[in-house]
Amino acid sequence: MMKKIQAHIKVSMILLAGIGLWPNAGHAQFKDLLNKATKVVSPVAEGDVSMGLKQALEFGVNEAVEKLSAEKGYLESPYKILVPEEAQYIITKVKMVPGFQDVEKQLIDKMNRAAEIAAKKATPIFVDAITSLTITDAMNILLGEKNAATTYLSKETRPSLYTTFLPVIQSSLDEVNAREYWKTVITAYNNIPFVKKANPALDDYVNNKALDGLFSLVEVKEAKIREDQSQRTTDLLKKVFAQQDKG
Repeated sequence: MMKKIQAHIKVSMILLAGIGLWPNAGHAQFKDLLNKATKVVSPVAEGDVSMGLKQALEFGVNEAVEKLSAEKGYLESPYKILVPEEAQYIITKVKMVPGFQDVEKQLIDKMNRAAEIAAKKATPIFVDAITSLTITDAMNILLGEKNAATTYLSKETRPSLYTTFLPVIQSSLDEVNAREYWKTVITAYNNIPFVKKANPALDDYVNNKALDGLFSLVEVKEAKIREDQSQRTTDLLKKVFAQQDKG
């Protein structure tokens, strides 16, 4: 879209020169005519672009949080949290210990349930970042890659989300008895003769995987709004992303 605007402005300048208004005309007169030319080829106000992008992000966030915070929202999604790679060896060994045959399933269920509980806490942090979206940010996002809005949101919110999520993840893991269960697994493993002692923490791993899932779903929604006109469910979204279609 911006390239088209620039092309139209160049044409306007040539026309103005042709009728003798530039460069002989006063600077103020030329600037006024140039502004008018720009407005003609830029039918969507920058404020509308900002509002439209905020609306698209809000829809993406709400959809992601609603899906992933539901029962089995993570567990039965492409963002299912699996046992961390560094824990796989431990799991393999502990499965041979009586009472721990289903340790992997138990752990996966508990980690994903904890992530679902934590996801409900994400919305206020996302909303703060969306509210602070500037007009410049909005224009760059609209004319950027198909995941530009999600990339912006991740850059602006991931550090604060991680910090806020960590105690929530820990609490959520405790709520489903995951950390206590993991301690019993580690104890059972460390009691196996000749194994190298280990104690990998779940907190950081589950936290990052939970956030990965949230941002991935926001990205999916953004792509739908950009590529599928039927996903633009408000007049503002239709208006703003029509400009992207022309870009």
